Amino acid sequence: MTMNRRTFAKLSGAALASAALARPSLAKDALRTVRWGISVTSMNVSVVNSIIAEGLGYNAEEGFKLEPVMLGTNSNVQIALDKGNVDFGVGTGPFQLPLFAKDQLPPIANFYEWCYPYRWDIAVLPDSPVKTYQDLKGKKIGVSALGTTDYPIARAALTNVGVDPDKDVSWIATGAGVPAGVALQRGTIDALAYFDTGFGQVEAAGIPIRILPRPEKTPMIGGLYVSANRDFIDKNRALAVSFGRSIARASEFILANPTAGAKVFLKMYPELAPRGVSEADAVQTLLYPIKRRMEHFRAPYPDTPMGFIHGDELEREAAFLGLTIPPVASIVRTDLIGDISKFDVEAVKRQAAAYPV
Repeated sequence: MTMNRRTFAKLSGAALASAALARPSLAKDALRTVRWGISVTSMNVSVVNSIIAEGLGYNAEEGFKLEPVMLGTNSNVQIALDKGNVDFGVGTGPFQLPLFAKDQLPPIANFYEWCYPYRWDIAVLPDSPVKTYQDLKGKKIGVSALGTTDYPIARAALTNVGVDPDKDVSWIATGAGVPAGVALQRGTIDALAYFDTGFGQVEAAGIPIRILPRPEKTPMIGGLYVSANRDFIDKNRALAVSFGRSIARASEFILANPTAGAKVFLKMYPELAPRGVSEADAVQTLLYPIKRRMEHFRAPYPDTPMGFIHGDELEREAAFLGLTIPPVASIVRTDLIGDISKFDVEAVKRQAAAYPV
C-alpha cells in the first residue's frame, strides 16, 4: 500500500479508537498530566530513562505527572501526535523520514534525543553456520514486530550489503523480549534482528546468542527522539523543557547507579519481575538490558550535550534508507537543550549513589 498523509491517518485502527487514547480530563491537582506515547505493547526497560523520573520525583518537581501510553508501533505514535491524543511521543527516522521525503509528514518536530545510535544488530545461535550478513540469503529473519524500528533498519542494513530484503530472506514477527529469543532457540527463525535492550532480555533469560559483525562503515543512525507537534512545542515550551530535563536527570541517575535505576523501575512496575524470584534477582534480570541501553544515553559525538540532536544524523539515516529529503531544520529543534541542561548533575549523582540497593 502506498503511504500518504490520507492513508497514514486511516491506519489508527483499534489502537486509536481505544479508551487509552481519549483526551484526558483536566487534572484535579496541581500537577499537569503529560501523555507520553511509546511504541511498545507493554512496559519494558527500553524506555527506562523516560519513565523512572516519575518514581524519582523529578516530574513532580517540574510540575507534571507522567502517563505512559503504550501504542505498540511507531506509526501509531505518529498518528496519536498528529491527532493530539498524546503530548509527546517517541520519534524515529525510519517512520518519519519516508513521509518527510514525500512532504506527507504531520507537523512533528524532534527536540530531544533520549537514545543515541547505533544499537541494532543481527544475532544467531552460537553454533550457526551464518557468519556475516551476506550469509543470511535464504534465511528466516525474526523481528519483534513489523511496526517497530528493527524491521526497516534490518531491511536497509541487508540492502546495503547486497541482500534483497524482499527476495533473498523471509521475515517473521516473533514478539518482543524473551519470545524473540525462544523463536531463535527453537529454530523458528535462523537469525534475530533486534536492538540493544531486546538482546539484553534474551541474554537475561539464559538464551545464548552470537552477534554477527556489523558491516564496515555502518552509519551512526537510528536515534530515538522526543517528538511533538510543532505548534504544541511553541505553545508549551516550558513543559517541553521540563519533560526533556526529567529524562536527562533520570539518564544521569541510571548512568551513576544502574542498579538503583533498575530498582526504581521495578518498584514502579513490579509485574516485570520474573515469577518466583527474589527482588535482588529480579533487579539483576533488569540490569542486563538496562546496561545495554545506558550506553546510548550520551551522544557518541564530541562536545555534544545530552539530548542534543545533530541534524546530519537524520540526513545519514535518510541516505541509508535510500531517501531524498528536504532540509531537516523543520523537523529538528535544538533551541530547548540549553534550558533542558540546567540542572545539578552532581546532585543527581549523589542521589543515585545514596539510593539504597
